[in-house]
Amino acid sequence: MEIVVFGAGSLGSLVGGLLAREHDVTLVARAGHADRVDRDGLAVTGEHEFEVSPSATSDGTELTADLAIVTVKSFDTSSAARALSSGSVDAVLSLQNGMGNEERLSEELSCPVLAGTATYGAVLDRPGRVRCTGIGEVVLGSRTGGHSAVADRIGEAFATADIETLVADDMPRRLWEKLAVNAGINPVTALARVENGAVLEEPAAELAAEAARETARVARADGVDLADETAVAALEQVAEATAGNESSMLQDVRAGRRTEVDAISGYVVDRAETVGLKAPTNRTLAAALSTWERQKNVR
Repeated sequence: MEIVVFGAGSLGSLVGGLLAREHDVTLVARAGHADRVDRDGLAVTGEHEFEVSPSATSDGTELTADLAIVTVKSFDTSSAARALSSGSVDAVLSLQNGMGNEERLSEELSCPVLAGTATYGAVLDRPGRVRCTGIGEVVLGSRTGGHSAVADRIGEAFATADIETLVADDMPRRLWEKLAVNAGINPVTALARVENGAVLEEPAAELAAEAARETARVARADGVDLADETAVAALEQVAEATAGNESSMLQDVRAGRRTEVDAISGYVVDRAETVGLKAPTNRTLAAALSTWERQKNVR
């Protein structure tokens, strides 16, 4: 299968590297990383140890592929979609944080757009070298739920490359559950400058749990069956499994970069208003991080 990974940072490079063991892969990445991979190949270290030689470019326009995997930050989704629309891809899979990415991709692209989640841990140590910090799972399926023959075919391609893969028919619920986890962990750890495990202890525990519960309430009002207890249990499970890790949002704050708070806490607030609910905890977290972004001139 011909596969483009659009936004090959840490996760995109790891997934692309794993797929390149069996498929024809092109990484679309920042110039320094793309140049090094194109010249010397991609080294994967950590939980996986191998080297592959995918194609790599910093120009994501006019590409042709059976599948495009989008791993850019949520605020870059629309520009990624426009770049992909200049070429020809048969299907698109979003493996991004936050919500709303699939809808934005569908607005620009006429091909099927699938939703997905990935729990692999990855760190881009330097150009041309990505470290796998944890073996996880890729879950994918129709963004609206139900069976998808396209998802089946892509799931088989992932499995052929020895990637732990599940094709699911309940992606809307899974996306909302992931959003609840991210809403509880990411903004709290970013604002407090702490590792994920800190949200398991007070005073952060109740703050994180309430952000997750608000997200579940909005999900139910939006037609998705996600119990408060399920959302909080998922939050605690992920925080415990990644206790020593820094969230992606904390990494962005430490690096002085724009965060994905709009697609996480901000999305909960926006959907809450649409369905006639309030989400004060998520609103406060979003406002605090947005204030930091504006002060740093990255928003």
